[in-house]
Amino acid sequence: MNRRLLALPAAVVAVAVGLYGCSSGDSSGESGATPAAAASIKVVASTNVWGDLAGAVGGDKVQVTSIITSPDADPHEYEASTRNQLSLSEATVVIENGGGYDDFIDRMLKSAKNGSATVLNAVTISGRKAAAGAELNEHVWYDFPTVVKVIDQLEQAYAKADPSAATTFQQNADALKAKIDGLVQQEAALKQKYDGQPVAITEPVPVYLLDAAGLRNKTPDEFSEAIEEDSDVPAKVLNETLELYSKHEVKLLAYNAQTTGPETEKVLAAAKQNNIPVVPVTETLPAGKDYVGWMSANLAALGAALGQ
Repeated sequence: MNRRLLALPAAVVAVAVGLYGCSSGDSSGESGATPAAAASIKVVASTNVWGDLAGAVGGDKVQVTSIITSPDADPHEYEASTRNQLSLSEATVVIENGGGYDDFIDRMLKSAKNGSATVLNAVTISGRKAAAGAELNEHVWYDFPTVVKVIDQLEQAYAKADPSAATTFQQNADALKAKIDGLVQQEAALKQKYDGQPVAITEPVPVYLLDAAGLRNKTPDEFSEAIEEDSDVPAKVLNETLELYSKHEVKLLAYNAQTTGPETEKVLAAAKQNNIPVVPVTETLPAGKDYVGWMSANLAALGAALGQ
């Protein structure tokens, strides 16, 4: 994730944290959330993406605290707050992304001295490994097989914490996985129609989704890696990247809308100037969306762009 994102002050992030006991895991704190007192299992998620999924599996049996809920907050730079530290000290289940994305969870959990919490690390659960000489793409919430594995682990953790509600957790998990299967079918439909089509990115955030849809990322690795690491892009690499648009070598640009910088702005301008469709992607849930609705909209946007 790009360090150009501005990390909110810890106190501001703490105020933004929601406590939920609803099946949608809505990180806005709205949409009919059940009072926290009705929940028997306390869950802390590093971001509202994992928090939404955690809430969908747990329903009104869980109280979910999502620490990062704002698109302006960078998990890489998050600083612990007293309120979130307390939430972690009381958590029954903790879900983190892993892969270096949200290391603050491990630091805070250690300080909280909560050795009894079940900790779910999505990258570890995914089983994905970096290719030789490469770094692992940690944005595994864009990888539906990983999401299904995390759902299964959430169900098991909840059933262990509250065996009397095991059937409810299983039903919730099955219903959610059926919706994820619908997303997989959307991916398959895109692949059937657009397999092998060239596309571009600014960062590797949506790459799992693009790969599953059969799309070929043509952005130079040096460009996307430099953007993600907040380092300068060599002039030669920037020119090669811009030529993807001036020469119409790609069908769309999947643009991380939560980052800014001179190089990404040049790429965005080049795409627009050459009538290359731009599909914005984000790292946190947009307002009013749950995970399934968000990913379905992403896939629909890809299909609309490729169809132009």
